[in-house]
Amino acid sequence: MSKRAAEDHANGGVSLKGGDRPEKRDLEDEVGEFEDEFEDEYESEDEILEAGVDGRPDAEREAEEKADAMDVDHQTFIVGRNKLKDNEVLAPDLSAYEMLHTLSTPWPCLSFDIIKDGLGDNRKSYPATMYAVAGTQAEHKREKENQLMIMKFSGLSRTERDQQEEDDSSDEEDEDSDPILESTSIPFTSATNRIRAHQTPASDSSRPPTTLTASMTEAGQVLIHDVTPHLASFDTPGTVITPQQNKPLSTLRMHKSEGYAVDWSPLISTGKLVTGDNNGSIFLTTRTAGEGWATDSRPFTGHTGSVEELQWSPSEKNVFASASSDGTIKVWDVRSKSRTAALSVQVSNTDVNVMSWSHQTTHLLASGADDGQWAVWDLRQWKPNTSSSSPSKPTPVASFNFHKEQITSVEWHPTDDSIVAVAAGDDTLTLWDLAVELDDEESKDTGGVTEVPPQLLFVHYMEKVKELHWHPQVPGTLVGTGEAFNVFKTISV
Repeated sequence: MSKRAAEDHANGGVSLKGGDRPEKRDLEDEVGEFEDEFEDEYESEDEILEAGVDGRPDAEREAEEKADAMDVDHQTFIVGRNKLKDNEVLAPDLSAYEMLHTLSTPWPCLSFDIIKDGLGDNRKSYPATMYAVAGTQAEHKREKENQLMIMKFSGLSRTERDQQEEDDSSDEEDEDSDPILESTSIPFTSATNRIRAHQTPASDSSRPPTTLTASMTEAGQVLIHDVTPHLASFDTPGTVITPQQNKPLSTLRMHKSEGYAVDWSPLISTGKLVTGDNNGSIFLTTRTAGEGWATDSRPFTGHTGSVEELQWSPSEKNVFASASSDGTIKVWDVRSKSRTAALSVQVSNTDVNVMSWSHQTTHLLASGADDGQWAVWDLRQWKPNTSSSSPSKPTPVASFNFHKEQITSVEWHPTDDSIVAVAAGDDTLTLWDLAVELDDEESKDTGGVTEVPPQLLFVHYMEKVKELHWHPQVPGTLVGTGEAFNVFKTISV
């Protein structure tokens, strides 16, 4: 097990730091003798006030000030849209964050999942602790250095601003600490394209649940591991993980190409997952009574492109959805003997990379595409297929094209069905509030920045962000992965 302090500087934010402010001048030393340059031109105080403090008519001065204000608006820096100059860097506005940390791993982890723990729900105290699993993406020449990482993030404190504000009201909470990343790993010989975790309840209430992971590798295999002992080792000093505990419970080899789509059913506690590949095939794998794993020999087929994302319905145990590079999202019923989709909808003219099924309002589905557009769909408006070759084209409930690069991750807030988090190839992670609607008067007052939708709550800069997840037990907390892990909570959510 390795243990090291994490970097506490931010990799994101919304404010621009482009240099130092000019030093304030000492007016008392330089003002000298005051001369009234207007004393011969104006005879009374009223005339001076009418002309304005600078000697010009008010109308002329106000017109110039308005022009200057418009010029500033035109120069507003939009993160992800505008490009930084060579001598400019982005720095976070810490006043906008309740918590912000960056934690680095030996190799980038382009996919991860958060592990629900036994520390309690709705946690608001600091420093915070959380657990996660991730798969690395080592360089091709160093593939043998890849690993499945089981991680514990601890010492996640508030920003310094919040700590100072809380000092007078609480002596016990928010202890100052350095963020720490502890990890134990399982050796892999291939990079991980996607990883998802699943917990099965323990037969004995005094024991923790069993935590399983499914890793879709670059080699096209799906590896299923039991990482329960690895998670327990963080809180039991001296624990040694045996080679047997590092071995997969099962290695699934039914895919003929690599893939990026994996999901466990949240409604089947014993373990059932679907996996999809670049050939457009989707396979169903179920845990058997003898603790083995059985994969259906017949795949679900119908996509003409790669399967990019799979998600089970949060309310129907036999239903899952798939997103594809063919621009469609399909909804499937595992009981179908034909193995064809029940619904097929054309949601984009480009690749549909990601999607998210709302757990609060289960007829809502969000999608993110390669052209930077993300949208929200009402599944009640989707009609059953009349022809598998001609998918329907309903209208989205909402659609946004703020991002100009591909959408790499999208996820609904776990308890608020109006909040959505989106990650994109423009190095930004954005938060959106779908409940915001502007009337005609409000829509006129946009501060001159017409490219920013009113539903956009927050923009976090994060280098090469690939995937994000809300923490289900620490309200409002987001974890994102790219070049490093970012753990943050904004004051707006």
